[in-house]
Formats: sequence, C-alpha cells, structure tokens
Amino acid sequence: MKSIRNIAFSALLALGAFTAMTYTACNKDECEDVVCQNGGTCVDGVCQCSTGWEGTLCDTKSNAKFVGTWSVAETCGTTPSNPYQVIITADASDPTKVVVSNLGNYNCTVTGAIVFNGTVSGNTLTVNDNKCSTQMNATGTLANGVLTINYTASFGATIDNCTATLSK
Repeated sequence: MKSIRNIAFSALLALGAFTAMTYTACNKDECEDVVCQNGGTCVDGVCQCSTGWEGTLCDTKSNAKFVGTWSVAETCGTTPSNPYQVIITADASDPTKVVVSNLGNYNCTVTGAIVFNGTVSGNTLTVNDNKCSTQMNATGTLANGVLTINYTASFGATIDNCTATLSK
C-alpha cells in the first residue's frame, strides 16, 4: 500500500514538474529580440529610452525633430511682425540641447542675429538665455509639424511678449 502511495506521489510530482517546465518554456521573453540603443532598456518588449533619446529602439535624438529652417509668423502684443526665419540646429554633444538663431528677429550689432541656447524634452522647447543684452524666456510646443513659441524678450527697458508660429 505504501509503495502505491509512493508511486502515485512520485507520478504527481513528476507531472507537476513537467507542467511547470512546459508552462515556463511557453512564456516567451518579450525583450529577447529587442535591442534598445543609447542606454535604453527593454521592459515588456518596449524600449524605455534614456533622457535625450526616443523612437522604437531609442535611436533618434530628441532634438532632431526641432532642427531646420523655420518660417515665422509672429505677433507681439496685438501687432503682427513681418515674416522672418529662425534656424534651429542640434547641439553636437547633447541630444537634449539646441541652438536657436534669430528668435524674435532681434539683431545684435556685433554678430547679427542673436543665437540662444535651448533645451528639448519630448515635444517641448525651452529657451532661457541672455545674449547681446537680450534676455529670452521662451516655451514652445511642437504639434503636427508646427512649433508654437510663447516668449518674453527683455532688452533694456523694453519687454516684448510674443507668440511665434514656426513652420518648415
């Protein structure tokens, strides 16, 4: 009688072990074939990107979508300005930084168009920089290929509160 119990117990134990091995072997590792780049890590088959990187495999610099020559339509207060261009370039050493040339169309007597440093996070551009005696505080949002920037520029006693709509 004891041997039948031992045999039955062993059979159940073997069946349980076989079932456990079969079950775990059927659960595929979602990250097995996913290679996240630039410090990204795979979680449940999806790359979680490091700061400054985005895309399916974390292979696109966050600042890349802002780079280019933009045509600007701008209103300061209630007064629209003449159209002008802004050029945004990527910072070569940091994927969260950009260089914004000519925002506000302010000319610096020494160097021509003022170049401000900015940062990006997702679809937001932020500029808090002082160049050529002009303090630029700006926040922009990129949506559907249009970058809308609200900014305050202070130079001397003059303060401009403006909204600039940039398109490529």
